[in-house]
Amino acid sequence: MIANIFGPDLGIIIVVILVVLLGGSQLPKIARNVGTAGREFRKAQQEAEDEAEREKAAKAARDAANEPAGQLSAAQVPTGSPQIPTTPATPAAIVQTEDSIQLTRSELDALLKAREEQTRGEGPTN
Repeated sequence: MIANIFGPDLGIIIVVILVVLLGGSQLPKIARNVGTAGREFRKAQQEAEDEAEREKAAKAARDAANEPAGQLSAAQVPTGSPQIPTTPATPAAIVQTEDSIQLTRSELDALLKAREEQTRGEGPTN
């Protein structure tokens, strides 16, 4: 509403008033301070976004670690055709891709048994 009262010349009038009040020598300092404040604000905003991403990733990792073994979340349920490994599966073979590790059922059972023994304080038995 105020912009409609003063029209497009309002910005020019404000700049002229600033030059008269502060003098031409102070304007570069003010512009530099405003620029520095803007950079600091953007830096703080980026840090806050990065921190939020780290917290989100940590929460996802905690949630994945707390899921019972053998159960898939809704996001992990495969919808397409099953993936067939291109290498022959041996009992000790572990196929690792960038985002997943595939184990045989016996290897998974052995890992779970070792983890249970470790949490009980018994130590792994061979």
